[in-house]
Amino acid sequence: MTAQRAPHPLPGPSLTEVVDGHTGRVRVSGHLTPQGADLLRGTVEGLRRLGHSTVVLDLADVQAADAVGLHVLSDLRTTMRASGDELLVRNAPRETAVG
Repeated sequence: MTAQRAPHPLPGPSLTEVVDGHTGRVRVSGHLTPQGADLLRGTVEGLRRLGHSTVVLDLADVQAADAVGLHVLSDLRTTMRASGDELLVRNAPRETAVG
């Protein structure tokens, strides 16, 4: 009898971003999961440290989003608004299955 090793799981859905540090815009593509939303949060915070009080996220190329990923963005918008900054989300997807 020979033991077989289970195949390695495929990596989860990914999210990519193209950041324009000059204008404070981020173009996002892929799957908006909690991990992807955390990546975006870090990018937005970096743009704020560079002096951008308004950051624009363009989600037109996001193929799927889950409730947690969208909630992270909503929390980020609330946090920014509380400090006098603004997060503009363009072309936000509705929640879809990510898996």
